[in-house]
Amino acid sequence: MAQIDYYFSTLSPFTYLAGTRLEEIAARRGADVTYKPMDIMTLFTRTGGVAPKDRHPARMAYRAQELRRGQLKSGLPLNIKPMFWPTNPAPSSYAIITAQQSGDGDLGGLVHGILRAVWSEEKDIAESDVIRTELEDNGFDPDLADKGMLSAAEEYARNLEEAVAANVFGAPFYVVDGAETFWGHDRLDDLDLFLSGKL
Repeated sequence: MAQIDYYFSTLSPFTYLAGTRLEEIAARRGADVTYKPMDIMTLFTRTGGVAPKDRHPARMAYRAQELRRGQLKSGLPLNIKPMFWPTNPAPSSYAIITAQQSGDGDLGGLVHGILRAVWSEEKDIAESDVIRTELEDNGFDPDLADKGMLSAAEEYARNLEEAVAANVFGAPFYVVDGAETFWGHDRLDDLDLFLSGKL
């Protein structure tokens, strides 16, 4: 069984545009997914990237076009300039980490729900009530939003270090069996082909 380490940020619009396609591919190919939310802004500084606020206008113009095209291809509603972005990604990331450890519920649905809250529903994912609602809607105990914060914070930091060591530099980023890497929601078809042995 292939192991996919899924590095992402709960602030990333491109992770949002991936929808639940990773989960569909993993189910079809019999792959196991480990969710690794990370601090994308710190990752950028560690791996030669630039935070959106510091990017050249030419790059930001291209980003806007890519988001528009990605939205049209995915069919997902998207506000390119959401009300609560950027916000503190740590509380939502901690909740995902704690939910994964609990072994209950729909983890892919939780991740997508949190991203949808930012990029479609104009919600602040740093707020406890938003996180609790997403946990409950995806079959988790909403109290997980307030549990295991210290261990989740430690894992969140560890995810960043593991991302840097695995040559991850953006989100979403998929690492198969610690070796084969795929960057971006637009590389999910390639990930699928690789898992099927065709690439």
